[in-house]
Amino acid sequence: MALLERVATLVRANLNDLIDKAEEPEKMIKQVILDMQNQLLQVKTQVAIAIADQHLLEKKQKENEEKIAEWMRKAEMCVEKKEDDLARASLRRAESYRELSENFAQQVTDQKAQVENLKSALRQLEQKLTEAEAKADVLIAQHRRARAVGKASDARMASGDGSKQAAFDRMKRKVARSEAVSQAKSEIAADNLDDRLAALEKEDRIEQLLAELKTKRA
Repeated sequence: MALLERVATLVRANLNDLIDKAEEPEKMIKQVILDMQNQLLQVKTQVAIAIADQHLLEKKQKENEEKIAEWMRKAEMCVEKKEDDLARASLRRAESYRELSENFAQQVTDQKAQVENLKSALRQLEQKLTEAEAKADVLIAQHRRARAVGKASDARMASGDGSKQAAFDRMKRKVARSEAVSQAKSEIAADNLDDRLAALEKEDRIEQLLAELKTKRA
């Protein structure tokens, strides 16, 4: 997720290095704090959306579980009425809802992991922002003093024997931003043979469930 990559970059940033390497330290630290505040708002929004999606998936899972129970009751009723064909049809419907329920269960698990990732990023960014805000004035003041001392030293050397001193090199390379590597999940579709075998297994389960219902009602 690009948002989490940007947050990770801000969290890893070393405020002292940023100021040392900036042409205008005050603007740099203010910009970093502004970036953190903007990202914090975005992460909070994403956390809320992710939690809402999790609740929706959990609701869908529950609805499918209720459908399973409903069609199993109908299958039992059909067995009582000696309607084996209707019982089989009801069991097939129950199995379809069971498959949907399992799918939603996996999605709920994945969504919970995503919510935790976002919450963790939010906590880290909040901590980093607090640190940046607390250090900003101190770091800028330190940099101003260092710059003033450097200029005073240059002036003293220039007024002495006239020897030329190399100017302090305060500019270094810009902070390298690490790119987070995201893993892509690929879904492999089952071929036709697998589908046929799965269908046979499903029909066997239907017959087994029907037999169990008959035994239970006998």
